[in-house]
Amino acid sequence: MRIAPQFLAAASIAALALFAGSASAQEKVVIATEGAYPPFNYTDTDGSLKGFDVDIANALCEQMKANCEIVANDWDGMIPALQAKKFDAIIASMSITPERLQQVDFSKKYYNTGPAIAVPKDSEITDLEGLKGKTLGAQTSTTHANYAEKHMPDSELKLYPTADEYKLDVQNGRVDAVIDDVVVLSEWVKSDEGACCKILTPLTPDVEINGEGAGIAVRKGDPLADKFTAAIAAIRESGKYKEISDKYFDFDVYGE
Repeated sequence: MRIAPQFLAAASIAALALFAGSASAQEKVVIATEGAYPPFNYTDTDGSLKGFDVDIANALCEQMKANCEIVANDWDGMIPALQAKKFDAIIASMSITPERLQQVDFSKKYYNTGPAIAVPKDSEITDLEGLKGKTLGAQTSTTHANYAEKHMPDSELKLYPTADEYKLDVQNGRVDAVIDDVVVLSEWVKSDEGACCKILTPLTPDVEINGEGAGIAVRKGDPLADKFTAAIAAIRESGKYKEISDKYFDFDVYGE
């Protein structure tokens, strides 16, 4: 049986339309990270975004079979930009806290580490009592700044837009100590640029402030939260999570 050319043409057009439809059905997800918080996220010399958060984001997108784009955004504008639909999710070491849960939804955690204090190596501060009357640096709009406000009221808290800026000030003696994630500070003091300083002490997390770990933030009511949670569980089960974690850490960063 011969098929008229016009029917063949119509069938071809229909097939192409079906193919295009299936291709466009792949979910597009724009993910924001800070790009200034090593080893979790940072901007490489070539301008590309790197780090644990970025590798986890890529693994989750692959697991979800989503078409993802990862972009940089200033930390203190993350949640407003998410709410303004400039991107769909935040994977930037953002702790799941009661305060943030009033503004956004989160996936379950993808890692959990606590805070710490770092001081110059020649500092006379030997314990937390020694921070009284001293200037303490922290990144603005972080759980670590909130922790210092609550638990170190006798210190003068100085806030910075980025971690790089407080690091520069403690190097140059403009602040006496800094507070941040224990992993961030530990990796920094082992580097050449952090050779000035040492870890004074890790801190006991305050669940009300530090939350239950870092999660992936999405807009209120967005089903992406559940999709990311399922993908986190899947990459942990497959071993992909451990592969990424071992690239950056010599301990279980997922935590309790």
